[in-house]
Amino acid sequence: MKLDLTGKTALVTGATGQLGRVIARTLADCGADLALHYINNDTKARELQAEIEAIGRKTVIVQGDITKQDTAFRMRDEIQSSLGDVDIVVANAVIQYAWTTVLEQSPDDYISQFESCVMQSVYLAKAFIPYMKEARAGRFIGINTECSMQNFATQSAYTAGKRGMDGLYRVLAKEVGEYQVTVNQVAPGWTISERDRNSESGHDEGYIQTVPLKRRGEDQEIANAVAFLASDLSSFITGAYIPVSGGNVMPAI
Repeated sequence: MKLDLTGKTALVTGATGQLGRVIARTLADCGADLALHYINNDTKARELQAEIEAIGRKTVIVQGDITKQDTAFRMRDEIQSSLGDVDIVVANAVIQYAWTTVLEQSPDDYISQFESCVMQSVYLAKAFIPYMKEARAGRFIGINTECSMQNFATQSAYTAGKRGMDGLYRVLAKEVGEYQVTVNQVAPGWTISERDRNSESGHDEGYIQTVPLKRRGEDQEIANAVAFLASDLSSFITGAYIPVSGGNVMPAI
């Protein structure tokens, strides 16, 4: 089944990252025009822009620190002037850092994770959801992680940030649901990306044995879930945390 996003405009934050590029390409393949956000990698942003425009989609690239409210509002204005209002927001960007124990982790890492996981979505919501409410349509999608339910050692800052994100999305879903705006999360497991395929590092027997489907997921499988939530096929799904982890995480009722 081909998901149809023709006539829609989607913003993907962190679009130059490993997963972000696949999400952006997938939404474009489904017919959406794309606003491609990046922080530092201008070259990759322009390469992705050219790739998506080559299949006939309109694009704009927007740069900035998504942990700042001014950035979100500036991005909104830049996108609107080029592509019009945004129908689909995908909050994918996250700040990277080294994982270690709670006792050794820098307090700055907890702050950066809260800023990139929670405040990014707060600022994006403030910038883009008012239009969605007025239009009585819209999709707000966050990329969470299976780690937020696993609580493994050395993952405290990441887990805390993504747990906070989960609470925000559930509350936001209740607040904007009456306007037919859906708010959902996709939670990848340990995913095989372009980097893994290029280095042939996609196999890890220890992890795979924990996964009921006995393999790692592919980045395209994560992007497919995002595209589904962006489409009309998901019109009655909101407030969901959807693991795409081969059964490695199974939320209880």
